This record gives sequence, structure tokens and C-alpha cells, in this order.
Amino acid sequence: MSTTLRLGTRGSTLAMRQAAAVKERLENRRFDVELVEVETTGDQITDEAIHELGKTGAFVRALDEEVLDGDCDAAVHSMKDMPTEMPKDLVVAGVPERAAPRDVLVTRNGSSLAGLPEGATVGTSSLRRGAQLLAERPDLDVQPLRGNVDTRVEKLLAPPLVREHERRVEAEADEEAESFAVYDEADDGDADDQARSTDYAKYNKPDGADDETAADAGGNDSEDADGDEDDDSEFDRTVAEWFEDLSELERRALERDPDVEYDAIVLAEAGLERAGLLHHVEHQQLRPDQFVPAPGQGTLAVTARDGDLAEDIRSALDHAPTRVEATAERTVLEELGGGCVAPVGIYAVLQGSVVRTSVRVLDREGDEEVRETRELPVDRHPQAARAFAADLADDGAAAIIERARRRTGEDSGAASASPDTPDAIEGGDDGDESGSGGTDA
Repeated sequence: MSTTLRLGTRGSTLAMRQAAAVKERLENRRFDVELVEVETTGDQITDEAIHELGKTGAFVRALDEEVLDGDCDAAVHSMKDMPTEMPKDLVVAGVPERAAPRDVLVTRNGSSLAGLPEGATVGTSSLRRGAQLLAERPDLDVQPLRGNVDTRVEKLLAPPLVREHERRVEAEADEEAESFAVYDEADDGDADDQARSTDYAKYNKPDGADDETAADAGGNDSEDADGDEDDDSEFDRTVAEWFEDLSELERRALERDPDVEYDAIVLAEAGLERAGLLHHVEHQQLRPDQFVPAPGQGTLAVTARDGDLAEDIRSALDHAPTRVEATAERTVLEELGGGCVAPVGIYAVLQGSVVRTSVRVLDREGDEEVRETRELPVDRHPQAARAFAADLADDGAAAIIERARRRTGEDSGAASASPDTPDAIEGGDDGDESGSGGTDA
């Protein structure tokens, strides 16, 4: 290893923030760290859902290859996006403490899932989220949504902002046109005489006379005048003033022209938090016992070659409870073999001497599912997780996953990864970001 630890990361905003947090933690433990941006296959594909790429790990492989080739010493991943089958000689060297694992429903008005209108359009590119949404609300219209966390939120906010901007621009243009028309009429002798008559009546009205009386004296139609006043007062600010009052997020949204108008979107709470957006959007947390998160959601992983450096990273970064939970989740996923082909939620929580693990396997329409929670003994949680997965498979999970595999045409031996699109969030935990960086953000 060089004296400076070269830490590979995707270049999206969220990925860079996540890597910066890891960098800071390592530097606090006396590491000298340099971030290295790496473009991944997933970053290069903008028009396909992750589950249609044919292989899992589209956001992971390029980073790990940089490590194996010696161009980076370690790499930061959203664990949700990582295939369960690791390349030879590579290990998960560090697992920092997990962030919030929940999904959140983001809307423009703070609506709950139950409060969405009949047939509402909800955006997500995650098979898991889509199936769980339909299981709760079969009437919903679940539509694909790609991009990093910022992009997804902007796509939600854009349509009403664009319409409001167009209304204001049109109204301002109409007002300007009316003003020019008045000036043009002033060139007409009759109009000029009438204007002078109106002005004379207005400024020489008897005490107590109102403007309407004066207008009548000048030959104006009072109803038309009132109507003009109503039109003129429709907006109390100019377009420029209105724009200045928008948040930076709303201004960026105004530049978008999405082809789908979403009533809501579903993202990972961790991704929104890491992107600095959680407190700037209206959202409702979705209960993890109902909307079971993706395995590894909210968790980062630092990979490195097996050896002394990996041990050093582990001692500096590892959060033991999070590693136990992640191991249980990923072991169940590996045994089930769902990968990106089927909607699978797996959520483990360390509680004293047991790891309480909830699993939900669905078909894509949310019509059929296998769901169970089991307490795994912490002292042998990997073995217990494998046994749990085997029981789930026998109870029907294997049949659901096999039908999903035939549907996608994916080879049954493909390595497993998260059943969510890597919330391309920019780094990982987004929520669904398929292309930016990470986890089911």
C-alpha cells in the first residue's frame, strides 16, 4: 500500500458525501486518505432499470476492479448494491454504523400512503418497493423513476412548479401587451381626447366622489375597469421576484421537464438524509415491519484486498452490531438467490442475544407473498440465517423467485444482490437510485 490510502468512490453527489464520511472517520484514526472517483457501468446507463441490466452489481464491479488492479486501496459501496458473492481476494473490510434503514414516501403535500388519491402515480425503480406498494394499494400506478436522490425529488416537484411559472410568465406578458396597447391608443386623436377627459374628471372630481364616478365621467366602462383591476392583481410579485423566493431545490426542479407526473415517490430515508434533503421535503416514514427494507439498506461497506490493510480498516471503521445485522440479511439473500430478479425485503435487528430477522418475498404485482420473522441466535447467526432461508424457500419463496427468474430470463446461477435498483442515489443509499450511487436510498 502507498502511504496515502486511495479510497475509490462513484462520482455522484451522494456517493462522494458517503465516501467523505468514511474518509473523515479514517483520518480520525490517523489514516492519510485520498478520494478517487471511478465511473461505473451503472453510471453510464441512463435509460434502463437496474434489474434489466442482466447482471447485478452494476455500480460495484468497476470500483472493486480498481482495488484488485491496485489503482485504489479500498472502495466505498452502498451495501444494498453489493452482490453477495465477493471476488476472490476481496473482503468487506469495514462496516460503519448503519443509518436509518426505512423507506419514506415523499410527496408535495405530506400525504400518507393511505391518503394518496385513487390511482395515484408513485415513482420507484425498485422491484421490492413497487411490489410492497401494490400489496398495500393495488390501485396505485407504479412508474419507473431513475436518477440520484436530488434528481428524483426534482422530478416529483417539477410539474406544478413548471405550470405555475408558465402561468406567471403568460400573465406578465399579457400585462405588458396591454400596457403597449394603451400607449398605441394614445396616438389616436379620439383616444387622446378621451384620455384627457378622463384625467380631467379624475383630478377635478367633487369632494366625496370616487374613482368609479370619475371614470364614468370620463366615458370609461366601469365594469371593464374593475375586470382589469382583478387581472392586474392576480399575482402580487413579478416572475423574477417569485423565482427568487424559491428554494435551490425548487429552482433546479423548475429546469426539468419530466415525462411522468408523480403524486409521490419512495426513497431510502438514509439517502435523503445523506443528501441533505430529508428536512427539505414532505415525507412520511414507512414502517419497516410492513415495508421491509432491502438487505443492507442504510449500510455502507468498504472493500479491500484481504490482508493487513483490511484488518486496519476494520479496526478503524467496524460497528459490530451493524456487521452482525448485515451478515444475517445477506446470508438469507444469498441462500434464497433472489438477486435483482424478485422483490425481496430482509431486515435484521440485533436485540441482545438474538438477531430478529424479518423477510418478505413477493411477486412483482404484490399478489403473492411469503412473509416471516424469526429470532436467530447471535452466536451462530450465519448458520441460523441459512436455515431460515431454507425454510422460507420450502414455504414458497423459492417458487416465487423462480417464476421471477424465468420472467426476466436471468440465469439461475447469477450472483445475488439487492432486489432494489441501486438507488442510484449517488452513492448508495437512496432510495432506489439506480444510477448514482447506491443503496436503496
